[in-house]
Amino acid sequence: MTTLADILRGIEGGVFPAPDLSITVVPAPSGREACVVALTAHIVIAADVSPTWVAERIPDGNLSAPLNPPFLYALEQLTGRRVSAIDQMLLAPALTDPTERAAAVEGLVELTDRDHPRIERAWRYRDDVHAYTAPYGGLVLTGRGLAGRLEVALEVPDSARGRGHGRQLARAARALIPPSTHIWAQVSPGNAASTRTFLSAGYQPVGSEALLVK
Repeated sequence: MTTLADILRGIEGGVFPAPDLSITVVPAPSGREACVVALTAHIVIAADVSPTWVAERIPDGNLSAPLNPPFLYALEQLTGRRVSAIDQMLLAPALTDPTERAAAVEGLVELTDRDHPRIERAWRYRDDVHAYTAPYGGLVLTGRGLAGRLEVALEVPDSARGRGHGRQLARAARALIPPSTHIWAQVSPGNAASTRTFLSAGYQPVGSEALLVK
């Protein structure tokens, strides 16, 4: 049986579901979350629901309905979860050159304090979280999130914005993961500044997602 993890690993390798205006239903990736993923002319619904239940609520070929409120609300009610956000998904490969990797993480110090608000929040949605701070107070986190994929989150203090620090942290995340892997970022579609930050750090948009959590 195909899983969401299979689909995401395929995307990391450049293999996307066929752009055939269809909907693929796969099991929820874990007890922690379910999701709806929108790709080019293809939708993936990763939740413990039947294809029949989905088909009864989505007209054939209507790929906008799965990310609209009526369907998401029905999915919330059925699964006992809530939609936490609808984000664009961006993806980047790890940096592989040793010199580039070393330069990207220069000055970062790993934090072990799990009481930091951003780190505490990350542990609610991810496993194997690692957090690093920069000299100016910036923060970059990596962890295993949806379907076990590697994810990044970052934070730049107001006093340090406008100096390219966000781009540096996003690039650092690519050096904080194994060279053979990829890392995902989730950004609100309306957050143009964050979108530009990740694009400038080598991330590419691959789709969007609605994450449902308890």
